[in-house]
Amino acid sequence: MSAPLATLQDSLLRQAAERPDARFILAAESTDTLSFAQLLHSAVTTAQWLQAQGCRPGDKIAFLLSGGFDTVRLALSLMLAGYVVVPLNLLATDETLEWIIPHSDARIIFTARQFAPRLRDIARRLPSPGPAIVTEERWPAAPQALSAPPAALYRAAPAHPALLMYTSGTTGRPKGVLLSHANLFAAAREISRWHRLGPEDRLLSALPVYHINGWVIGTLVPLFSGGSLVAMGRFSVSAWWQTVSKHRCTWLNLVPTMIAFLLNAPGGAHRYPQVKFARSASAPLPQTHHQQFERRFGIPVIEGMGMTESAALVFCNPHDERVYGSVGLPCGVQAAVVDAQGERLADNRVGEIMLRGASVMNGYYQDAAQTAAAIRDGWLRTGDLGYRDDNGFYFITGRLKELIIKGGENIAPREIDDVLARHPAVMEAAAFAIPDAHYGQEIAAAIVLKAGYPLDEAALREWCRRKLGKYKTPHAFHVVDNLPRGASGKIQRLKLGEQLALTAPGTLLPHNKSGSQR
Repeated sequence: MSAPLATLQDSLLRQAAERPDARFILAAESTDTLSFAQLLHSAVTTAQWLQAQGCRPGDKIAFLLSGGFDTVRLALSLMLAGYVVVPLNLLATDETLEWIIPHSDARIIFTARQFAPRLRDIARRLPSPGPAIVTEERWPAAPQALSAPPAALYRAAPAHPALLMYTSGTTGRPKGVLLSHANLFAAAREISRWHRLGPEDRLLSALPVYHINGWVIGTLVPLFSGGSLVAMGRFSVSAWWQTVSKHRCTWLNLVPTMIAFLLNAPGGAHRYPQVKFARSASAPLPQTHHQQFERRFGIPVIEGMGMTESAALVFCNPHDERVYGSVGLPCGVQAAVVDAQGERLADNRVGEIMLRGASVMNGYYQDAAQTAAAIRDGWLRTGDLGYRDDNGFYFITGRLKELIIKGGENIAPREIDDVLARHPAVMEAAAFAIPDAHYGQEIAAAIVLKAGYPLDEAALREWCRRKLGKYKTPHAFHVVDNLPRGASGKIQRLKLGEQLALTAPGTLLPHNKSGSQR
């Protein structure tokens, strides 16, 4: 009997031994493919290359790259070779990268030629010596066949760190979430089992691997299950369904914004019978979009919730008993809802959601104070507000720091988001707090309109009054091209408030004005 698996390195070694020629990674934009044996060879050659540069397993190795086939191969090879992967967010500001790079202790940064000048400019402002910057012409070569024995691969222990991923830092400096091989293995195992995935399943994902959804769901889950993944470098509405059909994908990894764009694309109903389900996470999915997607494309949507600190594993809806508006049941973790004093609350009472389990981090890298604030008696404070219903399903009502407190009353922004998203002219919406002399805080809403739809503010205001009541109806509407999001895809409501304060006159629609605005 073979030894039980304990890390994703074990998973790769087993797949490479039993199914060496099975294709694991397929490029959406080309004919490039990588088998399990070739991925093992890539990990071995990457390890040899890094050792020649003076690096050793356990060192931090960063990358600043867009998505796609080559990025997925490199990132997986680094982790499977025993190095701690540090993904850098392409959308991060220079100031943010100036903080993360030295804080992470990265020895090398892999990047592409178009990003190298920016990194070198940042490096000049960092303490010397900084990390080496390596562009693609110097990367370890992509393998064509397995020529090095698996014994050449350093075997990382389950407790060893594998991933250092920085949060988006919406309320201060980014925090480095340090996840072990055991954390990532537990997450990939539980998600694979939850979705009943096997070697016959093929994923299409366009989410970048610099956030936890793209990394765990988009790469590690197919590795554990022995399936395959189609790596799309950039999400494209026009190419999405063509890619699904061409590669016979059986499941999809989506976020609510992608679902909204697919629904807003021209064309009628289509059916893709080989697709078993689409997974939606990283942000709340409006119920109207959930139902419209299922009707139009005939694909069940399984909504879940994850976070970086738990390796993308928190809640997920069962395939056989989905509840609209719920993030589902605990998936591989224990969950509890507590009050401000940490006491457990009864069902249907709103409080902060706490987690513990095998996928939950041990702490933030080089930040004992933030770790102590986040982990209480072995339980992770998520910062999410929600409740559990009588059937054990969890519902998220908002974030602690994003609550709108109007005249002393707590108002959950998501309730307003959901009502606005059901309006025929609205593709996406986000409510947030603005200062108010009378109430302390008032409600504003940023709206992304559907193509070709004007906005009648009076009608929208009346829509909100009917469904929310006067007190929860936004005081001001703000039409925007897109909503600011963090690396995980979550809307940055606090940033919306900052942008609103700087917005030029005439782009806001306060409550005492009427007319249409595009």
